[in-house]
Amino acid sequence: MKIKTVKALNLLLLFLVFSACKNEQKDKNIASETPQDSVDLKHATNFSINDFGDYYILKIETAWPDVDKAFTYLLTKENTEIPSGLDYDQKVQIPIEKMVVTSTTHIPALEALNEENSLKGFPGLDYISSEKTRKLINSGKIKELGKNKNINTEVLIDLDPEVVIGFAIDGNNKTFETIQKTGIPVMYNGDWTEKTPLGKAEWIKFFGVFYNKLDEAEKIFNKIETDYTEAKELAKSAAETPKVLSGAMYKDQWYLPHGNSWQAQFIKDANANYVYADTQGNGSMALSFENVLDKAQDADYWISAGQYTSYTQLLKESQHYEQFEAVQNKNVYSVSLTKGETGGVLYFELGPQRPDLVLKDLVSIFHPELLGDYENRFFKALEE
Repeated sequence: MKIKTVKALNLLLLFLVFSACKNEQKDKNIASETPQDSVDLKHATNFSINDFGDYYILKIETAWPDVDKAFTYLLTKENTEIPSGLDYDQKVQIPIEKMVVTSTTHIPALEALNEENSLKGFPGLDYISSEKTRKLINSGKIKELGKNKNINTEVLIDLDPEVVIGFAIDGNNKTFETIQKTGIPVMYNGDWTEKTPLGKAEWIKFFGVFYNKLDEAEKIFNKIETDYTEAKELAKSAAETPKVLSGAMYKDQWYLPHGNSWQAQFIKDANANYVYADTQGNGSMALSFENVLDKAQDADYWISAGQYTSYTQLLKESQHYEQFEAVQNKNVYSVSLTKGETGGVLYFELGPQRPDLVLKDLVSIFHPELLGDYENRFFKALEE
């Protein structure tokens, strides 16, 4: 009887020791989930980065408008022990060596980080305008993947990328679901959902984490932010604030940005008066020609004039455009004159990553006396 009692006590003691070790391990795991550093995001509001030393937690709050969930991504360094019970949607080991991206706006970030050679595939290669990346395409180092919503999964699987950076306007992308079932993680980038120019540009930090180059990404962004701020301050010194119209007609509707949009923010920061600055909303406004003519006939400048590249082309489309003073005074500017070798418009690719260059373009147009011999990068005057 005494022997049974001793055995029972020993078992109880072992249980208590085991429980104590387990609780200690649990406490260790909980403690290890406290980030060493939360990466400072000054303008972007739709993602966050938490640095845990050997791994990062990348959280995407808004992958697309009206999304009903956030996405949590785990990016680990080699031989990292991950705490138990850590919740995440997708996981990848960093630094990345082979990547697929799905939007041209992702290309400039890779180039800025000197990681364009990691790009192995893209849906719609003709849309890419960058000379550096086009050289890689022309040498066969980047493969055509078809279309964003109909990616050739067989080609993609053969490329064996470590991650696909997804772009989506909604959650209905069955191709991405198919890719993930093969074991290749798809991680969404929502740079385009940001409301400010600098907010979009700050997504270079998103890419910096994948290459374990967060410090470099922060330096690149800080330089962009400084140059943007300097251009904005310079614009404030202008003696006049011109009136500006934006957008263009399509099927009897004139599409223009709302006053709270990132496009309107550029006009405001360039010290100009956007004719629809008092409007708010998502997406674009669709107004009648008569409405726009009534409000903007006397506008000093007309920017982002659709796909038009010349006044001949513009007036051939509609003689009614001649009623605008900006047309009469040859003050119409378009981004469609600056294209890559296969026809892609550079502004749509590089502009979101380099808002400082976009703002300088607008300052040089609205206040030509301020930037002297500055040569515009995106916005060019329509040809004759």
